[in-house]
Amino acid sequence: MFRQLSSLRSSAILLLACAGCGAERRAQPIQAPVVAVAAVPKAEPEANTSVAESACRRDVTRALELAHHGDQTVKINVEGAISDYTSAAQLHPTDHRILWKLAWAYEKTEQWSQLAATMTRATELAPHFGNYWFKLGFAWIMVAEAGDKDAFERAKLPLEKCIERDPNIAECHYLLGQAQQWTDDEEAALAAYSAAIQHDPRQGYFYPPLAELYLALGLPQQAEAVLKEGTRLVESSGKHRSNLYAMYVLQAQLAQRKGDLSAQLKALENAQNYADDLHPEFAFNLGATYAVMDPPKKEQAIRLLNQFTKRVCRGGAAMKYKEQCEIAASLMQRLGVP
Repeated sequence: MFRQLSSLRSSAILLLACAGCGAERRAQPIQAPVVAVAAVPKAEPEANTSVAESACRRDVTRALELAHHGDQTVKINVEGAISDYTSAAQLHPTDHRILWKLAWAYEKTEQWSQLAATMTRATELAPHFGNYWFKLGFAWIMVAEAGDKDAFERAKLPLEKCIERDPNIAECHYLLGQAQQWTDDEEAALAAYSAAIQHDPRQGYFYPPLAELYLALGLPQQAEAVLKEGTRLVESSGKHRSNLYAMYVLQAQLAQRKGDLSAQLKALENAQNYADDLHPEFAFNLGATYAVMDPPKKEQAIRLLNQFTKRVCRGGAAMKYKEQCEIAASLMQRLGVP
C-alpha cells in the first residue's frame, strides 16, 4: 500500500509539473534531441499533445533525479551538486525548489553573482516567499562587500520585499539597514537596525553597527543605551563572543570620551572575557589603561604591554599597529621597564 501511495504521489507531481508544459516550453524553449524529433511521425493534434506531455514527463522525472542526486552529494562534492542542480533547473525551469537548492550550493561556495542570478529567477517564480527575497538581498550585499558597491542599491528592493512578505525575518531589516547606511541614508538605517533588534533582540551582531552609527551621528547617549541593552540580552555563547567583545570595546570608547576612567576600565575588563587571537590590539588597550591610572596598576600594565609588544610589535603586524607599538614602548619606559 505504501508503494502505491508513493507511486500516486510521483504521478501527481508529474501531472502538476506537466500541466503547463506547452506554455513553459514556449516561454523557455528546450531543444529536443534531433533523433527523437525525426522518429515522431506526423500526427493529429491529439497525438502531438500526447508526445509533448510524454517528453515533459521525462524531463521532470530526470530533473527530480538530478536534484535528488545533488542532495546526496552536496556535502562532499559541492561543484558536482551545482552541476546536477543546474541541469535539473534547465530541464524543469519552473520548479523554484530546485533553484533554492542551487542557491544554497552557490552560497556555500561563495559564488555571489550566481547566487543573485539564481534567486532573481526564484523570486520571479515564487514572489510570495519572504525567505527568497531575503536570500536575493543577501546575495547583493555580498556582491557589494566583494567590491561592487553599486550592489548595495540593488539590495534594497528585495530586502524591502522580504519585509513586506514576512516582517519577522529580522535579518532583512538588518541587511536593509546596512544597504541604507552605505547609500548615505543614515536615518533610514537607524530605523532598520532598530527594527532588526526589535524582532530578534538576542542576535548579537545587530547591536554594534547601530551603536557605531549613533556615535558617528554624534548621539552617544543613544549608542550607550543600545550597548547596555545588547550586553544585557545577548547570551555569552560561542557564536556571540566577538559581538560582545565589540560591544564592550565600544562602551570603553564611550567612557574614554567622557573621561570616565573607571567605567572605561570596567568595560575593557569585561571585553577581556571575549578577546581572542583575532584581537591582538586588546592587550594594548587594557594594558595602556592600567598604565595611566593614578596610581598605575603596574604589574598588570607591564604584563599586557609586554605581551602586545612580543606578539605584535616584533611580528608581521608591526606596521599596522605602529602607533600603538610606539605608545606601548613609551609606557613601558615610564613604568621602569628597560
